[in-house]
Amino acid sequence: MTTVPAASRPDTVTEPIAGSAGSPIALTDRRPVVPAERLVAEMVPPPRFSDVSFGTYIPDPGQPSQYEAVQVLEQFAGALNGGNGAAPKRGWFRRSAPAPVGPAGIYLDGGYGVGKTHLLASLWHAVPGPKAFGTFVELTNLVGALGFQQAVRTLSDHRLLCIDEFELDDPGDTVLVSTLLGRLVENGVKLCATSNTLPEKLGEGRFAAADFLREIQGLSAHFRPMRIDGQDYRHRGLPDAPPPYGDAEVDAVAARTPGASLDDFDTLLAHLPAVHPSRYGALLDDVTAVCLRGVRQVEDQSTALRLVVLADRMYDRELPITASGLPFDQVFPEEMLRGGYRKKYLRAVSRLVALARDSAK
Repeated sequence: MTTVPAASRPDTVTEPIAGSAGSPIALTDRRPVVPAERLVAEMVPPPRFSDVSFGTYIPDPGQPSQYEAVQVLEQFAGALNGGNGAAPKRGWFRRSAPAPVGPAGIYLDGGYGVGKTHLLASLWHAVPGPKAFGTFVELTNLVGALGFQQAVRTLSDHRLLCIDEFELDDPGDTVLVSTLLGRLVENGVKLCATSNTLPEKLGEGRFAAADFLREIQGLSAHFRPMRIDGQDYRHRGLPDAPPPYGDAEVDAVAARTPGASLDDFDTLLAHLPAVHPSRYGALLDDVTAVCLRGVRQVEDQSTALRLVVLADRMYDRELPITASGLPFDQVFPEEMLRGGYRKKYLRAVSRLVALARDSAK
């Protein structure tokens, strides 16, 4: 059976589809086929950030860098809109206006949950098109789908490219994207990127910014790094991961929730290699909630990295997760959290815990 696509996106074939109350969707039955044009059309902020603005960003009063980041990005948006780039006055703190931004773009450097994606999406909304917004992984997937030269041609007529979660742990992808960005800057495209600083590195200066500027090499002079300090808003005054449900409770939630999916965790993990990560968003088309039985610790790195991408797509779509088994703050073993992909795993834990809390409300 074919999915009925939303009017705003090209067709996607997903089989089969269910989702009425009492008939949950099985993600493991789906093998979506996503045309390349959908990858381009979907380069917009995810639903969680579809209505954000600089005005809806609430800076932490104890973190002046958050207010300064708003000023800088508003100035940047003003310049792209043909104005003089002056940031409007605000009353959170009394600070002088920041210096003008660099000619190509801004890099937002900070920890988890300080609002970098909110600010990046606010910039995207504040600038007229053509424009594009995507994660680093989505951008590499787009290049893979279109080919490098076609990706350059497709994005070169854009006014702005926003890249969320710029990743430095894959040298090949980093060189690919750095080369792409160099071509786009030559064609007048403005850039804004975010990444994550590890929590234990937050007191050590511009750790992630130094890595970022080194890896993009010739582009570094065009970027202004902006540090955003603060505590993960998802954990401000909130409890740790909620206790898991029993299998019977998970089944009951799935049965009474229209559009819910229901899968065994192991079966879903085994299915993910059959679906390209660029299609994980399509895997979740028309899903309103995710129900998982038997969550366990993931020992295999390849499987864990696929779960990270799926967690990102579920978080983008604000899908509450009802699960049995282990709580999500135990899904990755300690050695993974200390390894080379630790930033990805820590981000995934933060997001999975947030979605589990949404289910528990």
